[in-house]
Amino acid sequence: MDRDSAKQAAAEAAVQFVSDGMCVGLGSGSTTAYALEFLGRRIQAEGLDVRGVPTSFATERRARTHGIPLTSLDDVPTLDLALDGADEVDDAFRLIKGGGGAHAREKVVANQADRFVVLVDPTKEVERLGTQFPVPVEVLPMAATPVMNALEAAGASPTLRTADAKDGPVVTDQGLWIIDARFPGGIDAPEALNRMLCDRPGVLDHGL
Repeated sequence: MDRDSAKQAAAEAAVQFVSDGMCVGLGSGSTTAYALEFLGRRIQAEGLDVRGVPTSFATERRARTHGIPLTSLDDVPTLDLALDGADEVDDAFRLIKGGGGAHAREKVVANQADRFVVLVDPTKEVERLGTQFPVPVEVLPMAATPVMNALEAAGASPTLRTADAKDGPVVTDQGLWIIDARFPGGIDAPEALNRMLCDRPGVLDHGL
């Protein structure tokens, strides 16, 4: 099975967790995009009464395209299920997320769900986090340099994420910047890195 087929298989399997009457968190990324397509098909074919809470503007647009009714955490603070992808997952079920820059909203939505289902294909499985993907760190623009210095002290090679099609940094849905922190050889202590980033002024959230 090629990678694209594996993504579709993971997405189709995950959508089977959705049942009538559910409120579902809708994640971001390429695998979740397939899940939105399959969920839209189920809604149309089975007449499911389902409402989704999107984690990004891009997901909101895709969900509407596939006919998925949407709501928000203002109206539905507790969700039955959240579906989302990941960039990496290790054998302890620790993840790196945020390749698309929506990790802060993804975490909020996942935290409000009774069940969180992660859609991954075999290429996302790693023995050590950070070996394939950087950890995205969402920061206030004024805090970018201090946070990059702190990441360097923690052994990372941080770079400010920029878009090929324009000058300047990528801006998140929150109006903030993203630092991609690469760790040569992987991350030694994910829990310690999580604590350091969560305690750092100027960091909104990160992809661990």
